[in-house]
Amino acid sequence: MTVVVATRDRRDPLLRSLDHLAGPGLPPVVVVDNGSSDGTPAAVRERHPAVTVVELPANAGAVARTSGVRRAGTPYVAFADDDSWWEPGALDRAADLLDAHPQVALVAGRVRMAADGSVDAVTRKHRAAVLGVTPGNPGPDVLSFPAFATVVRRDAYLSAGGFAPLLFFGGEEHLLALDLAAAGWQQVYADDVVAWHDPAGPPAVSPRRWALQTRNDLLVDWLRRPLPVALAATARLARRARTDPAARAALRGWARRLPAALRQRRPVPRDVERRFAAAQRPLSAPAAR
Repeated sequence: MTVVVATRDRRDPLLRSLDHLAGPGLPPVVVVDNGSSDGTPAAVRERHPAVTVVELPANAGAVARTSGVRRAGTPYVAFADDDSWWEPGALDRAADLLDAHPQVALVAGRVRMAADGSVDAVTRKHRAAVLGVTPGNPGPDVLSFPAFATVVRRDAYLSAGGFAPLLFFGGEEHLLALDLAAAGWQQVYADDVVAWHDPAGPPAVSPRRWALQTRNDLLVDWLRRPLPVALAATARLARRARTDPAARAALRGWARRLPAALRQRRPVPRDVERRFAAAQRPLSAPAAR
């Protein structure tokens, strides 16, 4: 197992996370720096000399994680963010699951909030097993996950293309989940594989962050989902854009990237789409099996 952390200009929370992630008896850690200007690479090398630091010349967004995966010399890779870490023993458990279940490409762990120990909304949905459990899998099926709480089979991740440059950052997990599923890989939730999250950013989602996430969700619709789904989502955003500046920003960003998305369009099989749609519904809504 190797732990890969992508970061940019968040030296202090990164160093706190590495205090949990790096040390004797723990898996090797690769930190991929997205062109930080706050001295992150030097600070990591000073405080955690055993950590491998990869310095990218410019901000590559989520694709930085793929640079770390390529540097990893292990069959499995755990992601962490600069404000998250893995509970002791969690990665051993994930490796055991992947060893025992060669059809599984990705294990999504339980996310606990450092502030109070509560679990996040995605974990609650995973625990509810909205997609059921495929026979032979070690836990509930998933088609969504936070990257910082996932462990991947390295070869499967790379064969699926990793995180997409077109999306840059925000919602990139959805596209990876769809591509892994379309290739026949299983993705599961494991309640005893625990990641801790201590968000370093503001508690509320900013309009800029919302626009980025919404832009990418719409791009994923055009990249992998049926045309009626993509058209309907575009129409909803266009209606909101009449009065919402953040929606207008999302729509402009989507329009700039649409030609590239159309060139890369590859709709997933019908069953994968059905299950992905179920995974996106609120927890209270009935889910397709």
